[in-house]
Amino acid sequence: MSSTAISVDHAKSSGLPERDGWPVALAALSLAMGGVIALYWDTVELMVRIWLRSDTFTHCFLIPPIALWLAWRCRDRLVHLPVRPWWPALGAMLLVESAWLLGQLAAVNALSQLAFTALLVLTVPLILGRRIAQEITFPLLFLFFAVPLGEFLIPLMMEWTADFTVMALRLSRVPVYREGLQFILSSGNWSVVEACSGVRYLIASITVGTLFAYLNFVSLKKRLLFCVVAVAVPVVANWLRAYMIVMLGHLSSNQLAVGADHLIYGWAFFGVVIFLMFMIGARWREDAPEGMTAPVASALPATSLLHVWVAAVLAVALTALAPLHYRSITSDEETGRTQRMVLPQLELAGGWQQVPESSAIWKPVYGEPSADLAGSYARDRQQVDLYIAYYRNQNAERKLISSTNVLVASKDPLWTVAGATARAVALDGHAFELRSTVLRPRPSVVIPGGNRLVWKWYWIDGRFTGNDYLARLYIMAARLRGQGDAAAAIVLSAPQNGAITEAAFDAFVAAHGAALNTMLRGASVPVDPRGARGMGR
Repeated sequence: MSSTAISVDHAKSSGLPERDGWPVALAALSLAMGGVIALYWDTVELMVRIWLRSDTFTHCFLIPPIALWLAWRCRDRLVHLPVRPWWPALGAMLLVESAWLLGQLAAVNALSQLAFTALLVLTVPLILGRRIAQEITFPLLFLFFAVPLGEFLIPLMMEWTADFTVMALRLSRVPVYREGLQFILSSGNWSVVEACSGVRYLIASITVGTLFAYLNFVSLKKRLLFCVVAVAVPVVANWLRAYMIVMLGHLSSNQLAVGADHLIYGWAFFGVVIFLMFMIGARWREDAPEGMTAPVASALPATSLLHVWVAAVLAVALTALAPLHYRSITSDEETGRTQRMVLPQLELAGGWQQVPESSAIWKPVYGEPSADLAGSYARDRQQVDLYIAYYRNQNAERKLISSTNVLVASKDPLWTVAGATARAVALDGHAFELRSTVLRPRPSVVIPGGNRLVWKWYWIDGRFTGNDYLARLYIMAARLRGQGDAAAAIVLSAPQNGAITEAAFDAFVAAHGAALNTMLRGASVPVDPRGARGMGR
């Protein structure tokens, strides 16, 4: 056999894309993807910063190389398929761009990042073709695991963990008293914090479990079934982990499973559970049947290289529309983005008078507001504390509605959330529901006045709401109308005294609805004594 024949056979066996324009097509795809990444660099940079600062999403650095490896495994099948740009992908890209724009305007990072990832994925069928994209569907979809998504589940999973732990302790005949996410045993106090939610276990299990299912099963039914198991197992395992840690601490008089041991035992238990899950899954492993390694060559001819480059250019040109439109909407907002602002004084009505600020050692956690205001007001010996955090020219990391803007931080040494309910109110002619929350001092802390009642709601461009999702929509709508993104969180608080405190809150809200609107609309950038506009802190 000649050396030429040997080299040809080697190319076929190794799957090198030597025909149908594959080298040029891959070059066009790489340039198009690079262009999309450059156009959406702010979104990419934010994703990477989240990967770096959060232990929950450190694994995201591995997702792109794993996806590339998974696609490379399919090379023997791909080399037999023609490169044919799939033009309907352009329409899908327009829809995805719209989603990215809405995510940017509403400051919903997850939506913007999902849309960016979808744009990258859509460049593959657009340039290489639908059939090729179908062959590597899983590697393409696996890229979505690079989006740092899932922290919104933390409060819900913390509640589930507390519910199960308390139930299991009572079934074990261990007396326990529960207050919100805290429970008190005769041996000591325990609290469910963010690290106890199990979100890290869940995200890790779904990512690795989905990859395991793809590599070890062929039938869609078994793959989906194992993915369901990968979701359920870490949730239940986290409940058992929390229960066992509390029981170990209780039975050992807090000599075991406390401090660093708490985390070590947790991860060790999780590792054992996941290992067993994979061992059981491997018992039913499926091997790919013969004949799946190389599909029948298509009767359709490969497209011209000109079409491939046209598709690559259109991909970059089309994906540039949303960033350009976003910059045109926010061009006026960019000026003075970091400037510090001031709120005018609240015009008091209904017999309310300002008094020296309350000595209560509590304040909601709002990071880097454009302006804030704190004051105490009294009428008929009823005093309420008001706090306002005002934001304008928001961005992905400095915004009103964020997981870090909370009434009580998870590691607050003094306060914990005992419970929250919806409360219907009417404010300046707007009827809506706000969030009514009860805060309790931690068991080892004594605070004058005891529990506090807190009402929280939002102001956006003259509208009030207590709903996070509606608030995001109002911000997005205001920006689309060219009204900017001015918004504020309004928080009322006072020592809890049943109906008396609620009546005082109702009276304050009824008297100052219009005044709050006027005050927030009147926010301005301070002017320094030399006449220059004051720069932010």
